[in-house]
Amino acid sequence: MAVAGCGTPAKPAAGTGTAKPGDPLVGLADIPQGGGKLVDVPGGGRLLVVRTKSGEVRAFDPRCPHTGSIISAPAKGIVDCPTHGSTFDAETGDLRKGPATRGLTSVPVRAAGDRVVLG
Repeated sequence: MAVAGCGTPAKPAAGTGTAKPGDPLVGLADIPQGGGKLVDVPGGGRLLVVRTKSGEVRAFDPRCPHTGSIISAPAKGIVDCPTHGSTFDAETGDLRKGPATRGLTSVPVRAAGDRVVLG
């Protein structure tokens, strides 16, 4: 039986899959102001969609840049990677603490009425 080691996590689908600009991702009301949510993207993939304290919507590829593990949804303004403990700013995706050496990759999104759509 093979067991995945610390440095070889599974690489689940992430990013925008086959979705295109304008495709809806999630209802705006489903993303709490100052928080965020991991959402499945139409056509495959996942994104972390956040809503800043000022109400702006942003999205990030939810794979940790360290090993590709899926990060957690934000808590108290921080996103963390459960695999090795890297932390990121929930509003900007900026790296707070390694072992990752860079922040999360931003994905363009925008609010369109009561929905968040790919930008």
